[in-house]
Amino acid sequence: MSYENILYSTDERLAYITLNRPEKLNPLSNDLRGELFHALKEAEADRDIGVIILSGAGRAFSSGYDLAPSPSEGNPYVHPRSGMPDTGTTHPAHYDWSRHVLLANWTIWELAKPVIARIHGYCLAGGTELASFCDFRIIDEQAQVGYPPVRAMGTMDIMWAPWHLPMTKAREFAYVGDSFTGREMADMGWATYAVPGDQLEGFTEQFARRMAHIDNDMLQYSKRSVNRQYEAMGIRNGLMSGTDVEAMSKHRPAASEWGKRVREEGLKAALEWRDGPFRDFRGAYDTAPKDRPLAGSED
Repeated sequence: MSYENILYSTDERLAYITLNRPEKLNPLSNDLRGELFHALKEAEADRDIGVIILSGAGRAFSSGYDLAPSPSEGNPYVHPRSGMPDTGTTHPAHYDWSRHVLLANWTIWELAKPVIARIHGYCLAGGTELASFCDFRIIDEQAQVGYPPVRAMGTMDIMWAPWHLPMTKAREFAYVGDSFTGREMADMGWATYAVPGDQLEGFTEQFARRMAHIDNDMLQYSKRSVNRQYEAMGIRNGLMSGTDVEAMSKHRPAASEWGKRVREEGLKAALEWRDGPFRDFRGAYDTAPKDRPLAGSED
């Protein structure tokens, strides 16, 4: 196996997959995601592996989907027609991105082996969606988890928040885009455990090795049994309906302003405009417009 955007290794019963674009906080490009899903299936097929640990290199787990992707040129892990990980359709429709990422992430849901997300630094937007499809999330208690694109771009691509958080916090997460600490995410039930950063790697490995004492078939059936209960409660239909709403949110009157700013001023300036009034993420920069007009209200 030869990967350019992830690292893959094994150690006894554990497989380690690391998102490896640290210079940009591991944005989830199509090439990276294609390699990730391929590596997950490699670990699934390896009878010596019982548990998979997914993490990010450098300062963060993932900053989210890649907003400035490089064009894919012959990457063997993406579909030759769509340039995206294969989900059984080429997704030709307008604003089909959220449907695509949902169908792709079901790969983790149906995987025969448990996946543990080991989270540090930032886990934002699409990074939260990737982590939410893992079976467990073990997080640095000081990590930052949020979905800032809802401030200007569109609703969450995968509306996982109501399935993991108390109702009022699910609304806050989905409406405002503010970040929560790893400790807060554990207190709300999204993270399985929150631990100090210097203990994150050791704690996660201990947790994984403890689980790996159970035979693969038993773990598979336990995972499948839990999954089917959530499916009976409607998680598949619920998440898919959220992708339709996300597509509609891209057609609201103010929707074009984000794209216009990206085209005219560049991505970094657009992010400063998006986050400026909130004074966080790129809105914390001195150049960010702290008191800008409401989106869509300018002449």
